[in-house]
Amino acid sequence: MRKLIVAAFVSLDGVMQAPGGPTEDPTGGFKFGGWLPPHFDDAVGQAVGGLFERPFDLVLGRKTYEIFAAHWPFVAPDDPIGPVFDRATKFVATRDPNFKLEWQNSRWLGVDPVAEIKRLKGEEGPDLLTQGSANFLQTLFAADLVDELQTLTFPVVLGKGKRLFQGEAAPRTFSLTSSTATGTGVVVSRYARAGAVEIGSFQMAEPTPREQERQRKLVEEA
Repeated sequence: MRKLIVAAFVSLDGVMQAPGGPTEDPTGGFKFGGWLPPHFDDAVGQAVGGLFERPFDLVLGRKTYEIFAAHWPFVAPDDPIGPVFDRATKFVATRDPNFKLEWQNSRWLGVDPVAEIKRLKGEEGPDLLTQGSANFLQTLFAADLVDELQTLTFPVVLGKGKRLFQGEAAPRTFSLTSSTATGTGVVVSRYARAGAVEIGSFQMAEPTPREQERQRKLVEEA
């Protein structure tokens, strides 16, 4: 059985768009492409490298696939990431069955990517690791397919842009398995899938008259 692991660079307000450079993804008028490099240090590099220590297959949305396919196959042979991505199998989510998968070891996820991911998770093999792919992540979260989250949260607020959670994710709890902070203020956290969402209450057992009135107004406004 394979796990589906979502790995993401995010801002404090949850934006994950175009961390690597100004031309990476300016869609929607995003003006802050390249917000990651100013906070990069050896500790961040080690955290990123740690994502790729174990065997994995990549799961990518079409736009991230295009970004990666235009970059990673052309880096120097001694680059620590490029050759690893080259060798990995890339499963690509796109609605276009005629989309050209020109990067080696690339495969289309088909017309029903959710069903295909479920099938892949049921097989033996390396874990499935996402990179970027903000739009496709919403589908994966909504289908409750994510087993682990690995986030690098950077000390910057971007205000607008594609976010890690921007749709209707299936309700779910995750347990924090590790968390460290780098010298540049990047918080590296890992979460494992846990149980259903639990609720509790700090309210009074007997609501006050003012609270009863507040609840009555809420019902009327609904």
